[in-house]
Amino acid sequence: MARKSPEPLLWLLFSAGGLAAALLVPVLLFLFGIAFPLGWLSFPDHAHLLAVLRHPLTKAILFALCVLWLFHWAHRFRYTLYDGLRLARLRRAIGLFCYGGAVAGSVAAGFLVFRV
Repeated sequence: MARKSPEPLLWLLFSAGGLAAALLVPVLLFLFGIAFPLGWLSFPDHAHLLAVLRHPLTKAILFALCVLWLFHWAHRFRYTLYDGLRLARLRRAIGLFCYGGAVAGSVAAGFLVFRV
């Protein structure tokens, strides 16, 4: 029986992270970089933002986005090292570094998001 590869799951996380980044980052940059500073929209007050950030659904969504973005980075960086720098001989170490970093970052993000 052939050993199953985790490659399809890694490509799924890569594409989901890329999609989330492509859809959400431009909106956030527009709001907090252009619309609020130029006065096109009024800044939300501190109490409202704090209430939104303390909601459990918001925390879960922020955590999921952090996880997806970290795995998107890991997959992209892994293939940059493999193909761009031609370090395929270090396949195991690079995979451990990239995906281990994504897992460690996800744990740190979970700690930071869910501690308050």
